[in-house]
Amino acid sequence: MLFDLQQVASLIHAELRGDGSIFPPALSLDTRTLQPGECFVALHAGRDGHAYAAKAVEQGAACLLVDHFLNLPVPQLRVPDTLAALQAWGQARLKAVRPHAVFGVTGSVGKTSTKDLLAAATGGWKTPGNRNNTLGMPQALATMPLGESAAVLEMGMSTPGEIKRLTEIAPPDFGVITLIGSSHMENFPDGEQGIARAKGELIAGLRMGGAWVHLATDPWCRWISEQPWAAREMAVPVGNGEEFGWQNIESLGPRGERFILRCPEYDLPIDLRLRGAHQVRNASLAAVIALLAGFDREQVAAGLGSVEPESGRGRLHAMAAGGWLLDESYNASGDSMLACTESLLELKGGEPMAVLGCIRELGENAERMHREVGEGLRARGLKRIWIYGDFAPAMAAGFGTGALAFPDFDTMRDDPSGLGAIPDGSNILVKGSRYWTSEQAVAWLLDHKGTS
Repeated sequence: MLFDLQQVASLIHAELRGDGSIFPPALSLDTRTLQPGECFVALHAGRDGHAYAAKAVEQGAACLLVDHFLNLPVPQLRVPDTLAALQAWGQARLKAVRPHAVFGVTGSVGKTSTKDLLAAATGGWKTPGNRNNTLGMPQALATMPLGESAAVLEMGMSTPGEIKRLTEIAPPDFGVITLIGSSHMENFPDGEQGIARAKGELIAGLRMGGAWVHLATDPWCRWISEQPWAAREMAVPVGNGEEFGWQNIESLGPRGERFILRCPEYDLPIDLRLRGAHQVRNASLAAVIALLAGFDREQVAAGLGSVEPESGRGRLHAMAAGGWLLDESYNASGDSMLACTESLLELKGGEPMAVLGCIRELGENAERMHREVGEGLRARGLKRIWIYGDFAPAMAAGFGTGALAFPDFDTMRDDPSGLGAIPDGSNILVKGSRYWTSEQAVAWLLDHKGTS
């Protein structure tokens, strides 16, 4: 049973005007995605959400969360601060329906895939889509169902303090850090150590007696485990030479990956529908933390094997003229570009190529890091790349012969040497930061080259 408005008013200390017996099925922060019956939250986030409240009511909002009453014919909850109230609503809901295990998942790459794998491994509820910030996570939590076996919460950040706030709203029992990389580097003057400290806020925010997992090869996760503020929680490295690790990886081509999860007392065979060695690492982290939380190992293996790749996150398309298109367009970092390249190279077929949008938020090191990614793509075996965006020339220079740089997607699409010049039968990776909307390249290639 969800909260009705009367209960919500009591929990978040709001003044209620109107019918308190309404049970909103979800909260909306944006009139463009609002569904009838939802509660519209009028936030001050760039624009004043109160200016859109009338439109929300026209579209079927059943009630409003506001900081002053409006002359609109729906029940309203009035609070001093709508953001604080939104967060309090999510916090109260989790407290009321809290399951046996609450997991927090963060990292510079692989957060969403690992969240999906962990939710499947535990049969639990997860934060939908990319609701991983101080707006989206409490919005999702506010209507979390009762009776779930677990809650898997993706926790993202771009500046220090964000994950700390998320753990205050939803204190996890267990944690996963997928990898400490260079995402959002421009917001951290102290570089990767600053990013590690910010990601480590998840570990500092675990409930007493919690455990967390990380890759044994990640030096910054090791650094976190050695900090006094992380000492009370058990850190479990996963990888070669550790009690938990993976072995006997076998690529199943388009069908995914097969591997053995090595545990202290047994080996657990796992078949994944997700592709690439990076997904084996993600699945291993998800499996180990699920096992540490007490979930049945057969359930864990079966759940991991049920996860299908989503659009923009590893979906594979067989092309009409042969070859494959690997759609990793949702977002990108240097580490993830290299990992997805390795996945592409496992596919049989034509020459491996990539269409790439540049990487954002790298700060003053952006040019150097793009050049290094280009060098890494060449070293891993890509034959040609089409790269667009502000640092495309730097990545092209690092890659060398076979790289073409364009200032933007439209130029790359329309230039005779651009997308239309990609040979039929190629194996093509498409990836880029959200800013560059590289899903445009996926759509163009599928539309112009077709699928089998």
